[in-house]
Amino acid sequence: MLLIGAHCDDIEIGCGGLLLRMAASWPRAQYLWVTLSSDRERERETRDAARRLLPGVESVRFDIATHKQSYFPAVAAAIKDHFEEVKRHCTPDVILTHARDDLHQDHRLTNELTWNTFRNHLILEYEIPKYDGDLGKPNFYVPLTARELATKCDALMECFPSQHSRSWFTRNTFEALARLRGIECNAPEGFAEAFHARKAWIGLGS
Repeated sequence: MLLIGAHCDDIEIGCGGLLLRMAASWPRAQYLWVTLSSDRERERETRDAARRLLPGVESVRFDIATHKQSYFPAVAAAIKDHFEEVKRHCTPDVILTHARDDLHQDHRLTNELTWNTFRNHLILEYEIPKYDGDLGKPNFYVPLTARELATKCDALMECFPSQHSRSWFTRNTFEALARLRGIECNAPEGFAEAFHARKAWIGLGS
């Protein structure tokens, strides 16, 4: 499993609930957690959150870089080199990354390079609520239990004190989005995370 986020907290916001489900179902799966822009404080935050969202998982590797936040298009060549290096050491079954239509320039470039680099993989694009109002119409849902959503929100609020000054970074934001997506997919407990699955194929044997 390859997890790609432009910044610390992106992976946790976008697919923290799915990670909890996968950790419970496949604790022996291998995870590569790639964050493209960070500093020491935020790296500590994301490592703490990862431990909360992947409990019991035996293999989690971190690749946390320091590309300049909010300037990804200006340093695209360096980030592309980073992706190629990741590809040399990783053959994932599933990739989780930013959505193609995300209006944040760092998120959008991350998506473009994910698709540019990985051509034969299942890629699920997660969503990040923000000021830009770019949430779209996802087509792939992961129902969450109320307990899973609470664990995800606890991790976000407790592991990322650096983000508490942001008006949108609240428990209510994450719960509200999960509730809306839960309505859309008729989730049993009313909550879900949503993704864009641009391409997928299923093998039915010979």
